[in-house]
Amino acid sequence: SENPSVTLFREYLRIDTVHPKPDYDAAVRFLERVGTDLGLACQKVEVCQGRVVLILTWQGTNPRLRSILLNSHTDVVPVFEEHWTYPPFEAVKDSQGNIYARGAQDMKCVSIQYLEAIRKLKTEGKSFARTIHLTFVPDEEVGGHKGMEMFVQRPEFKALNVGFAMDEGLASPSDTFSVFYGERSPWWIKVKCMGSPGHGSRFISNTAAEKMHKVINSFLAFRESEKQRLKSDSSLTLGDVTSLNMTMLEGGVSFNVVPSEMAASFDIRIPPTVDLKAFEEQVATWCHGAGDGVTYEFHQKCMDQHITSTEESDPWWKAFSGVCRDMKLQLKLEIFPAATDSRYIRAVRHPAIGFSPMNRTPVLLHDHNEFLNEQVFLRGIEIYARLLTALASVPPLPAEG
Repeated sequence: SENPSVTLFREYLRIDTVHPKPDYDAAVRFLERVGTDLGLACQKVEVCQGRVVLILTWQGTNPRLRSILLNSHTDVVPVFEEHWTYPPFEAVKDSQGNIYARGAQDMKCVSIQYLEAIRKLKTEGKSFARTIHLTFVPDEEVGGHKGMEMFVQRPEFKALNVGFAMDEGLASPSDTFSVFYGERSPWWIKVKCMGSPGHGSRFISNTAAEKMHKVINSFLAFRESEKQRLKSDSSLTLGDVTSLNMTMLEGGVSFNVVPSEMAASFDIRIPPTVDLKAFEEQVATWCHGAGDGVTYEFHQKCMDQHITSTEESDPWWKAFSGVCRDMKLQLKLEIFPAATDSRYIRAVRHPAIGFSPMNRTPVLLHDHNEFLNEQVFLRGIEIYARLLTALASVPPLPAEG
């Protein structure tokens, strides 16, 4: 008696696409099968060795118009099975209808909701002027560097003629639905401190550890100030402030040897309201203030700060928000606190919204016992069906002739 959409969702959850060895081939075969069953055109693009982007297409009646892109990623993050109530790749459904599996929220639910919304619309005999593309991409959970980042530079992506994109959001424990119109820029910085080496029994001057102490103090003092700013202003969300965490510390060769070099790594996430040039100057000042021989290097430095318009004068947002008003969905507009593939789509100048229709649901992405209730999942299909109807029916824009 289970709803067929739920059955399909659970089947997808059982495909083990967990890092470090995701079974991408099985995921692509499954999604291609569903797409073919729906009468969607299928294209596979190998962006690099072993990394395939699957494109499913529902052709519009006016292919010259810009398309709607529905993006989702197929990979999921690792699990610690000893902390799970149920095996994380069995998609167990409990008596309350909660479906437990890695990827239940992030983001295999959205992939199936897209497909089932299209099934619903096609069953109703609907057709739209604008083409709808679905892209299923690899490697988002490890940065998207062998997935969407490469795909947006390829001719196959340009041929999609994207007008507006939707990608993942987050669950919301309240009645509201979170909508993300931008993201913080991830900066990964490694600071190296060179100093005088020597025997561990002496008071050696100008050591790497003394300089590292100053560096860490400067970075963590800034962290504390941003933490307090978030805490003291209830109008701010995590995406509105700069988060900073020291994630690695390296150095030393022996208990009795003062090392000549130490290094610390920091994960920094910067909102689009921050002047990135000025922020890097601040980092340089912290390092310079710690003494000579202190340098920094970037292991990731995202400089794109594009955000998507949420003004009612924008035709795409007007269509999106209009559906939400009609369905009495209360929206909370936010900057995404982490990073998704939306940043690559925005970087090539396409508007993108992060939205996963999961309210009254604890945020469990990357957590133990990740689950989604089947009624929340099914409601999401209805929401997407309404959104697609509106977005794929946006009248021709001036740039489209």
